[in-house]
Amino acid sequence: MTEKKVSFLHSMKAVFWAMLGVRANKGYDDDVKKLSAKQVIIAGLIGVAAFITTLILVVRFVIGNVAG
Repeated sequence: MTEKKVSFLHSMKAVFWAMLGVRANKGYDDDVKKLSAKQVIIAGLIGVAAFITTLILVVRFVIGNVAG
């Protein structure tokens, strides 16, 4: 019983939608069957790092415009 390996892009998409909280049950079930824990952890860390970086850049931009 061999499962198809899922691309890293697919795991990033799954984590992105899960972070937004809009995963359908069917999509969630498919992801649980196909994704490995390693893929989800790495994709989650990358997603969180991108989110924090975006927040920092937005705050710096807003503070720069208000102060300048």
